[in-house]
Amino acid sequence: MRKWILILVIAIVVAIFGYNYIYQDHRDIQSEQAEFTMTSSEINQLFSENSTSPEQKFLNKTIEVSGLITDINSNDITIDDKIFCQFSNNLETSLDKKKEDI
Repeated sequence: MRKWILILVIAIVVAIFGYNYIYQDHRDIQSEQAEFTMTSSEINQLFSENSTSPEQKFLNKTIEVSGLITDINSNDITIDDKIFCQFSNNLETSLDKKKEDI
């Protein structure tokens, strides 16, 4: 009888640790400091030369990208026709698209 109780306790402990490992809290990227700050041209150049190296460098990192907004929708923007950024919430209406030269 004690053997079954011990097995049951161990199974419960393993199940609790497994559940907590699988269902961890998600990262709050909005509160993180950017590890890299670059322009859209710089990041585009890095990925054009070799996609594997920058992919490993930037994987799971917060990147701050600057440039002109060339396309804007309710929850995504395109920067300099090169970088696509998608947001979980709707964007502020104060953002404007790049004006075309006349």
